[in-house]
Amino acid sequence: MILVTGATGFVGRHLCEDLRQRGLAFRPVSRKSLPDHLTIPDISAATDWSAALSGINCVIHLAARVHVMHEREADPLAAFRALNVEATLNLARQAAEAGVRRFVYVSSIKVNGETTAEGKPFRADDAPAPQDPYGRSKAEAERALLDLGRKTGLQIVIIRPPLVYGPGVGANFRLLMRWAASGIPSPFGCCRNSRSLVYVGNLTDLLITAASHPSAAGEVFLVSDGEDLSTKSLFHMMADLQGKRALSLPIPVWAMQAVASLLGKASLSDRLLKNLQVDIAKTEAVLAWKPRYSVKQGLQKTIFSGARQA
Repeated sequence: MILVTGATGFVGRHLCEDLRQRGLAFRPVSRKSLPDHLTIPDISAATDWSAALSGINCVIHLAARVHVMHEREADPLAAFRALNVEATLNLARQAAEAGVRRFVYVSSIKVNGETTAEGKPFRADDAPAPQDPYGRSKAEAERALLDLGRKTGLQIVIIRPPLVYGPGVGANFRLLMRWAASGIPSPFGCCRNSRSLVYVGNLTDLLITAASHPSAAGEVFLVSDGEDLSTKSLFHMMADLQGKRALSLPIPVWAMQAVASLLGKASLSDRLLKNLQVDIAKTEAVLAWKPRYSVKQGLQKTIFSGARQA
């Protein structure tokens, strides 16, 4: 039996559906009262997990704080630590005491850093180099979990995904899809960067593999679709799959970065214009795992789902 925290989030919903389709027993945790979900209203360092952990042999921990709720938060790192570190360790300690065999922790590629040099992708065994409070909180949680695993025998597995997309994706990825469908030209004609993405179906497949594979214990794995795209290529693929002819204007990258900086959108421009590549060779070798879906297949499923819901 697998305990899934963060079961109502974007990845959590897809993971639960994947587990259901495979006929695997799982117990989803929700902060709200929902049918077939175990309700835990507050996940904190004081949460009692005893009822949730009864009969569980693996935890897949997705619940996390991904942004600060208030822009003027006095100590953003403390806000992230409360859930991403302290609450996570509380759950892991109780899992170890309850005899749970394995704890799969969904971390973030931000533990490695924000951008990569051309041809030098992040690797699973690189020294962590987080640049923001969220990434630092994830790195701290990883270190503490691995230490707990060594002391208690709880098998820790860490997965660091880059940007995750799929049916129901929101935020900037959905906006980019809508832009590509509009026929309005993009400014990415000069953009030759390389970005790794992961389709949610590939991520859930890896999480399920990590829950039971004998070689996964005590390891850190990176995940992606196994293909890197420039923002220009991604935009054009999105347009093509939606039956549109994409046009990208040859705006110099430096000019786009300068405008973004003036508008206070430097971090967004970095995500669109700079490199972030991940090397999944270790994941493929150790777990005998390959992405089930290509980027094109993942985008097709994402776009088709959006059209069906519109």
